[in-house]
Amino acid sequence: MHPEDQGVQYSKHRYHVIPRVLCFVLHRDRVLLIKRAATKRLWPHRYNGLGGHVEPDEDVYTAAVREIQEESGVPVTNVRLRGVINIHTGDPVGVMLFVFLGDALTTTTVASEEGTLEWIPIEQLSEYDLVEDVAVILPRALEEDARGGIFFAHYEFDAEGNLIITWPVVK
Repeated sequence: MHPEDQGVQYSKHRYHVIPRVLCFVLHRDRVLLIKRAATKRLWPHRYNGLGGHVEPDEDVYTAAVREIQEESGVPVTNVRLRGVINIHTGDPVGVMLFVFLGDALTTTTVASEEGTLEWIPIEQLSEYDLVEDVAVILPRALEEDARGGIFFAHYEFDAEGNLIITWPVVK
């Protein structure tokens, strides 16, 4: 198959997305979050899952496993997709976010330039300064995990920059 077989040359005017992964590593009743470094452009000092961009030679699963390893050093098993979110940024290029859960084989972490890693009891998440959507999508991912499903969502921002999340009815 050749690249032109994908029709990319005919889609330059269409909506495009940058693929990213967001990973929540679990150990018993805790989740591994990273308090983003003060030097980070996005969400400094706020807690988020692990993750980042998908590289050209990767699928989203491979990217999730790589990001977990790079940002935490924690070996994981049972890495599973639990959500797909289309983030409309207001520009012709948005973000397609793939949300994963994984089970930690150990709670020993390795320091990262990305920020400070912390194992947080899931029932205490509301006590932390989380990135805005984490408090919503982590519980949703855990609900879907309990039934073996995947959630879908769409993000956009209103005129004041407030996040609006739309959840489709999946039949």
